[in-house]
Amino acid sequence: MKNLLLLSLLGVSSAFGQGQAKRQVIAANVGTIQYGIASFYADKFEGLTTSTGEKFSQKKLTAAHNTLPLGTWIRVTNLRNKKSVIVRVNDRLHARNTRLVDLTREAARRLGYIGYGLAKVKVEVLGTKKPDYADEEGESEHDK
Repeated sequence: MKNLLLLSLLGVSSAFGQGQAKRQVIAANVGTIQYGIASFYADKFEGLTTSTGEKFSQKKLTAAHNTLPLGTWIRVTNLRNKKSVIVRVNDRLHARNTRLVDLTREAARRLGYIGYGLAKVKVEVLGTKKPDYADEEGESEHDK
């Protein structure tokens, strides 16, 4: 009982997946801007199921984000070189991960930080409707 009380005080509940911390999903207001650190998925996740139920692929332009609603389209800009890419949020990071966003290897390549592993980024919310200038994979026409 003491353990349940302690977990409750820490904001952890076994009803949320084996003791993971609760996430508070925020509204995907178009124009919302966030700044933080981006990483990219390890290859071991290739082919696994994402939070939306689709198969993960390093070749697609998708992302994991802990507070934006699944299905939200975002523009991620590398603050070092100003390169940007449009991706769709289809997964969640581990609850204890403090990074803002985790991208596919293809998105990280386009942003130019594969060799660095991490990048300081700006994330702009574009909405839940696919932008006219993005293709089925989340690729921006400007990135071709």
